[in-house]
Amino acid sequence: MLGLSPEDWQAIELTLRLCLYTTLILLLLATPIAWWLASGRSWLRTLVQSVVALPLVLPPTVLGFYLLIVLGPRGPIGATLEQMGLNHLAFSFEGILLASVIYSMPFAVQPLQEAFSTLGRRPAEVASSLGAGPVDRFFSVILPLTRGGFIVAATLTFAHTIGEFGVILMLGGSIPGETRVLSVLIYDHAESMNYAAAHRLSAMLLIFAFVVLFVVYAFNRRFRTVRF
Repeated sequence: MLGLSPEDWQAIELTLRLCLYTTLILLLLATPIAWWLASGRSWLRTLVQSVVALPLVLPPTVLGFYLLIVLGPRGPIGATLEQMGLNHLAFSFEGILLASVIYSMPFAVQPLQEAFSTLGRRPAEVASSLGAGPVDRFFSVILPLTRGGFIVAATLTFAHTIGEFGVILMLGGSIPGETRVLSVLIYDHAESMNYAAAHRLSAMLLIFAFVVLFVVYAFNRRFRTVRF
């Protein structure tokens, strides 16, 4: 089908699973972070915002290298896991999942922060004065009014995870069914001079990237969620 080999389909399945898990985790983590960042200004918020945005300017290989050191068998986290009878996270799906969450963090936090800042505190304060609790305020007032921000955050996170390469290659390598995602497989195809297979996968990602950007800009025009 589509001229793709079982190896290609395996990489596609792994990539989609990684993107889905990363997006779901980041929507849960980024929402309270973005709400807190949008709630005021202080040096602590500036510090957290800078840490969140760090993957935007940091070379992926640098982040991947330090994650490999920390999560590997001799790193503080990897060694602790092995002492507990667990496996370290280097060269594993769990490891590249953690790396993807860290590396895609700004693509989830920034659209949500912009949406919350545009919304302001007034709707939540009015709902609170009418007796709505925190959970009720979020699901009944904040979420419907900022749904565009959540859609953009989820779309950008999913798309960015698909295109991750340096971080995953440094931390996970190219293990079939475990860490060999689409971007890494394209590199493997090109390295082995299998340009036809690399072209097919690259064309698929190119079309997908265009569709994602079209959707993001369309929602941005409608909801005015993110400033580009």
